[in-house]
Amino acid sequence: MPPSPSVIGILGAGKVGTVLARLALAAGHRVLISASGSAERIALIIEVLAPGAEAATTSEVIERSDVVILALPLGKVRSLPVDLLVGKLVIDSTNFWEPVDGPLPEFTADPRGTSEVVADLLPGARVVKAFSHLGYHDLDERPLPTGHPDRVALAIAGDDECDIAEAATLIDELGFEPVPTGPLATGKDFQAHTRAFGYPLTPQELRDAIANPIEREG
Repeated sequence: MPPSPSVIGILGAGKVGTVLARLALAAGHRVLISASGSAERIALIIEVLAPGAEAATTSEVIERSDVVILALPLGKVRSLPVDLLVGKLVIDSTNFWEPVDGPLPEFTADPRGTSEVVADLLPGARVVKAFSHLGYHDLDERPLPTGHPDRVALAIAGDDECDIAEAATLIDELGFEPVPTGPLATGKDFQAHTRAFGYPLTPQELRDAIANPIEREG
């Protein structure tokens, strides 16, 4: 696998964002986080939930990071500084939940996967989908070393093999088994309400779920 990024930028200081920050810090990366709210509030959240990470503005996180992870509400993607993300590896961990996000017609009216719409909203960014189908509690509690037989699998979808490989290295370092699924369009097969979503699965179980991604109720 290629070397992973040394500076991880996380947009969003909620449950997923702070868990990923802790995992990245444990793997030896420098971590920058931005979120909505006052700088003082963000700094306090990070000090408590991701000690060692650095609070910064959204623009600073993007400019100073080697990879940017989207861990913010899906509706806020449209407000990101698109020009700063051009050429950046962007890992989309977002999911669409209408009770929380609202109708978001650009997503609800589009038959494609949500990450394909995100890629359209961020032209020029190198978007891959990952960290999106496992709950924050499993991300927090289930990392294991490379080669461990009980390792939980994480899917990656993207349109560039080098971007997928870079994301896979990061996933491996954070304690999970990377499972590339193919182009970004295949991200639809492990987004919310599919068989792969919300359960800790082995690599083969994940591949089987993605091969038959019939939506679950709820």
